[in-house]
Amino acid sequence: MRLTAPRIKPKEKENWDEEDHRIMKPFVESRSVHNVFKTLLQHPSMMKRWMVFANHILFKSTLSFRDRELVILRVGYLCEAGYEWAQHEVIGRKAGLDDAGINSAIVGPTSPGLCELDRLLLTATDELIADTFIQGETWDSLLVHLNEQQVVDLIFTVGQYNLVSMALNTLGVQLDEGLSQGAFRRRSTHS
Repeated sequence: MRLTAPRIKPKEKENWDEEDHRIMKPFVESRSVHNVFKTLLQHPSMMKRWMVFANHILFKSTLSFRDRELVILRVGYLCEAGYEWAQHEVIGRKAGLDDAGINSAIVGPTSPGLCELDRLLLTATDELIADTFIQGETWDSLLVHLNEQQVVDLIFTVGQYNLVSMALNTLGVQLDEGLSQGAFRRRSTHS
């Protein structure tokens, strides 16, 4: 975590107005009233509009659940977003990432034993974060494994989680109860 306290405090349920309750209803129903959502609730009009895009990335993307989570973890690692990492390490494991898959999100495309698609997903993520551009060789190789819609979803997943990482880091969103930075913290403290 870059900050040890939030710059903007999460809006707790006892302070929600009627609009806040409407916005937070899906999170309450799914038992996912996380600090990120309670913090963004401090700007409800922005949160409502952002959630349309975020919901596409999370629930309607043409990327597989596992591939999406590998990319999100890599973005979280590259952006040093401890909150993002902690949330998505749990989700990534549900998506089928094992210890080696989680570690590859830390090490990147040079991780030993990667399948070709994982190497390409990590390479494209690194290129987008470093240069806001997927190189020609990576692009051509991705299209051997993915269709054009999947590559577009890849680009927008990287962009979405880069944006979210910036917000989480800068706003100082703190870990939700029960989460830890796990492998991310162990790796980043040795860097």
